Amino acid sequence: MRVGAFLFGGVEMDDAGAGPPASVDRRFSNEQMWWASEQMLDMGVLCDRLGYDSYWLTEHHFQYEGYEVLPNGLMFGAILAERTERIRIGSMFNVVGQWHPLRLAEDFATLHNISGGRAILGVGRGTVPREAQALGTDIGSYDNPDKADADSLNRQQFNEAMDVIQLALSEEKFSYHGDIYNFPPSGIPDRGGFVETLTLVPRPLHPYETWQAITSPPTLEYVPRKGWGGVFWLKHHSFAKQFWDRYADVHTESHGGELAVGEKRMLVVSTYIADSKEQAMAEVRDGHDEFWKFLGPYGWSRGYMGPDGKPSPPGLIPTLEDSLENRTWLVGTADDVVEQIQAYDEELGGLENLTIFPNMPGDAYSRTAEQLERFAADVMPKINGS
Repeated sequence: MRVGAFLFGGVEMDDAGAGPPASVDRRFSNEQMWWASEQMLDMGVLCDRLGYDSYWLTEHHFQYEGYEVLPNGLMFGAILAERTERIRIGSMFNVVGQWHPLRLAEDFATLHNISGGRAILGVGRGTVPREAQALGTDIGSYDNPDKADADSLNRQQFNEAMDVIQLALSEEKFSYHGDIYNFPPSGIPDRGGFVETLTLVPRPLHPYETWQAITSPPTLEYVPRKGWGGVFWLKHHSFAKQFWDRYADVHTESHGGELAVGEKRMLVVSTYIADSKEQAMAEVRDGHDEFWKFLGPYGWSRGYMGPDGKPSPPGLIPTLEDSLENRTWLVGTADDVVEQIQAYDEELGGLENLTIFPNMPGDAYSRTAEQLERFAADVMPKINGS
């Protein structure tokens, strides 16, 4: 089983929890936010030393509240690549509509080559209007009909941008003419002629993987047809199973053959380990509640199960008990966490790509380091049969 670690990259907070202050009422200094960035480098070096397969960053912008302070996972990843030896480096996720697609392709190829083939292309459509609308796109949600136009535009922009990126990364020469993107534009003079094709410099020197978040039914139909890996997070375990199996069916319909056990599918779970389950719950509760105070309004809990057995309506702010019941948070002793991962392995019919989220919003990085060390020492050997 390949085990990765995913961190938001936030500022340490001494007032994390469900109550005040409201998320938007916090404001941190530039120095505090840069210190958090440096801690994220340290955590990546630690993961490399501890034997994690991959280290996942995230791309976000303008978050003065201090939750996610890394705006460029590719640039950050290049620095981390120079400080590490073997760990693979990805972003969960590069928000494609907020990039010029050719600049994203160039920067990814640079990271991939300078790291010796250790970069992972993680892509997503975004969730935060403040970022999207300031950086060249719009964002809606499959679950919010009043934002259907924004969601449709974002999806079209994403699809075309990914077509461009894949062409640019794979072809010696390419051109693309869509409704949104046009490369190269017609009529560009160049040394007595006109530009008909483009060549990306550099292109990857090594094979690479592409992974996309799958949160909605339309994306569940799209990603396996493209042949990319699908990432599943924050879903009730039975919903995760439904998406997991549907991914395999669509992939088989599109590409023929059957996927190997767990192939091209990744489960992400939040984890916390302590000497007892009671201690673990007490220590993780404030970070869990801060997570949902921050992200609940964006509809991130729509993968939870409601009282009627159907997906919860957007806007739910789950309790820790809700998250334990949905099995999106695995909390307890190391043996408890092992047992819950093994239950997922059995339910999903094989789990080959697992990523843990051990750093709650506001957590001290010393606590995160301890969690990474405990998982590596007390969980990884057991789930990998050693």
